[in-house]
Amino acid sequence: MLFPYGVGPALRRAFDRGVHHLAWIGYSVAPRANPRRLGVALTKDIPYRGTGRRAHLLDVYRPLGARNAPVVIYVHGGAFSMLSKDTHRLMALAFASRGYVVFNINYRLGPRHRYPAQLEDTAAAVEWVSDHASEHGGDSGRIVLAGESAGANLVTALAYMTCHRRPEPFARALHDRAPAIRAVLAIYGLHDMHDVARLWRDPEKRRRMPAWVKREVRWAARSYVGRDPEAAPLASPLRLLAGPPEDQTRPLPPFFLTAGTADPLLDDSRRLRDVLEGRGVPCELLVYPGEIHGFNAMIWRPAARAKWRAVYGFLERHVPHE
Repeated sequence: MLFPYGVGPALRRAFDRGVHHLAWIGYSVAPRANPRRLGVALTKDIPYRGTGRRAHLLDVYRPLGARNAPVVIYVHGGAFSMLSKDTHRLMALAFASRGYVVFNINYRLGPRHRYPAQLEDTAAAVEWVSDHASEHGGDSGRIVLAGESAGANLVTALAYMTCHRRPEPFARALHDRAPAIRAVLAIYGLHDMHDVARLWRDPEKRRRMPAWVKREVRWAARSYVGRDPEAAPLASPLRLLAGPPEDQTRPLPPFFLTAGTADPLLDDSRRLRDVLEGRGVPCELLVYPGEIHGFNAMIWRPAARAKWRAVYGFLERHVPHE
């Protein structure tokens, strides 16, 4: 998610609190947000790391009667610095209402916690789900990684770590654990943190891109990798995937990508599609005319509903129910 105005940290924190408050109100009163009315059981605040931190909790959305159902691990967006599982119940409910057991996770946020904290946490969550999915009616042999914006970056990096040997301890542990990632849903992601200015380096793009968008993209990068992106190679999974496939031990799973033409991050989805196809990885990219960053959650819009139908179709092809 890109914050809609270029503001300072205090107002960002206030915005984050406001979004959480509105989410709490909305999910409390909206009938369609009631898990039971959708045939879903919700178990909140399960620790996936034993730190006692709220950042290391997840919620489980289990379709009533689920047994050996495919699993979705959902990683929220928020410029690596805002939002949480509590603001993204909509996405978890959408998948759970279609028969997937969903693990909706928190993780540490920047700028207080920078790379590799976010990847350490999400990797630990994947390992935990692999070990405990069956306790909640899920099949650990059919895991889908899903995320939007910052979350899309993280799930793409997680998929890379699962299929390639890396020297980082958390990456090596995830690779050796070999979770059964069957598909990746990377929704309007920012996939290259090394050079975010590429998004407006072209003179025409620079002219059309508002100054506040540039500030927010820079803020997202600063929140995650600080001033030294070269020290954070896994923060730019697009760069790694575009390089030689060295130390690849297993095939990458199929990817589903989407973005709108009014999204400043569209180019990253296009580049990721091209790179994956060049490596022979099944990849679908859907581009919606006129849609902005975040349209995924605007379910009253025809494009958002079309996108969700496309996601369900993709999953039925690659991670079908039994």
